[in-house]
Amino acid sequence: MQTDKIYLVGFMGAGKSSVADVLGHCIGWRIEDVDQRIENREGRSIAQIYAKEGEAYFRKVERMVLLEILGHRHTVVATGGGTFVDRLNQSTINRDGVSIWLDASFETVVERIPPDGRRPLAADRDSMQSLWTGRRAAYSLAHLRLDTDTVPIGELVRRIIDRLA
Repeated sequence: MQTDKIYLVGFMGAGKSSVADVLGHCIGWRIEDVDQRIENREGRSIAQIYAKEGEAYFRKVERMVLLEILGHRHTVVATGGGTFVDRLNQSTINRDGVSIWLDASFETVVERIPPDGRRPLAADRDSMQSLWTGRRAAYSLAHLRLDTDTVPIGELVRRIIDRLA
């Protein structure tokens, strides 16, 4: 396990992007957000990509973006909620750096994500709960797990730094 790259994995709303931003600035590392890179590359939102091209296309672009950042070292990567579920992505991430599962309860996720259509897989709460439940087995294969429900971002960052020291 290489410790010069950190991948934050977990369900949407777990805090991956927020933690990556604070952690990267705290330790002076580059910050990469897979979903943001996809939107920048495509010139449209993830919701628009899903609506026009579908999930299969989105996952293909997601894998390309992941491969583009493999060469970067001293980097904190916020993955998308489904990135780590794909077995190829999962093995790539676990070989390339330290994977940390930011685990949020379904109740916390619902509180953090408005059903406004910006997150295509969150529009239907019953489907979202099934997705949350189904993805937990994949997330559990990350190197480390941190509960994010009641822990402030600064404390999560401190815990990550302590665990990797």
